Amino acid sequence: MTTVSDLAMPAIEPPAAAASPRSIRAAHSIFHEPWWLDIATQGSWALAVVKQNREIIGEMPYAVARTHLWRVSHLPPLTRTLGPVIKPVTGSASRQMHHRLDVTSRLIDQLPECDSFFQLLDPRVDDAIAFALRGFTVSARYTLRIAAHCTLDEAWARLDSKTRNVIRSAERELTIAPELSPAEFLAFYDTNLAARSRSNAYGATVMRELVDAFVERKAGTLLGAYGPGPRLVAAIGLVWDHQAMYYLLSSRAQDAHCGSISLLLWTGVRSALERRLIFDFDGFSSPSTFNFLSAFGATLTQRLGVERLGTAYLLTRTLKRRLAPGKVFAPNL
Repeated sequence: MTTVSDLAMPAIEPPAAAASPRSIRAAHSIFHEPWWLDIATQGSWALAVVKQNREIIGEMPYAVARTHLWRVSHLPPLTRTLGPVIKPVTGSASRQMHHRLDVTSRLIDQLPECDSFFQLLDPRVDDAIAFALRGFTVSARYTLRIAAHCTLDEAWARLDSKTRNVIRSAERELTIAPELSPAEFLAFYDTNLAARSRSNAYGATVMRELVDAFVERKAGTLLGAYGPGPRLVAAIGLVWDHQAMYYLLSSRAQDAHCGSISLLLWTGVRSALERRLIFDFDGFSSPSTFNFLSAFGATLTQRLGVERLGTAYLLTRTLKRRLAPGKVFAPNL
């Protein structure tokens, strides 16, 4: 069987759209790329822009959708963070803060009137004071990240001992394929959903088009774990930009080795660190997911959420929560 140390991972290249020079770099992620947003929103997005002397010094993309009752602007499917991208200035801390505040405020002025607006900001955006001053609710969300400067030995040592053991066990029984085809990954994903009587939460069309796009643009890859047969038993999707690699998608057969996803994640961590990229585990939505991901020894990292609700929407959501106590609600209804 192939071992982690034997793997020849595909060379990571920046996304095609990132190869051309840009006037803005701070907090610009793969999720801000026009091609990503075109697919994730099916073309229903716009860009707030602030210019100074014909140069773009700030931008903020946003999606717009209409349900049967509401006009909303939320994160599109599979789009983990967005938020403002502001060209930094030099000078004192006060000057830099006032620059960010001014540019962000001018971006907020361009956002559409919505019954519900929500974005999760890139982790590099470490304050949301401009949003708070304009009546948005600011909340703290979290992801787990391994720093780009971490060595492979350090990353391995930080793993929980149980996680190291399940990775070793999976490594003895599974073979890793570093480049699954999109067709094989998507068929495997759909099969596992059907076996659990679940539907695709992201939308089958959007997922297929995004997976095809990030593989074609060499902005991501699909890793598979094969058991005896050989039979595909687990797979994950990773995407990257110029500063981080993100854990985006995963699927496993119900009878897969208990360490199959852990082995695939560790393979991704190795690939990211070898290329001096941050590895971002991309948040968690439940205590069980947090417990699983935190065993990789990553650093808990804050991501700020900004939200603004219309009165009718807020009342409707409050009523829904009272009618279903204990249910966890996303920022949308």
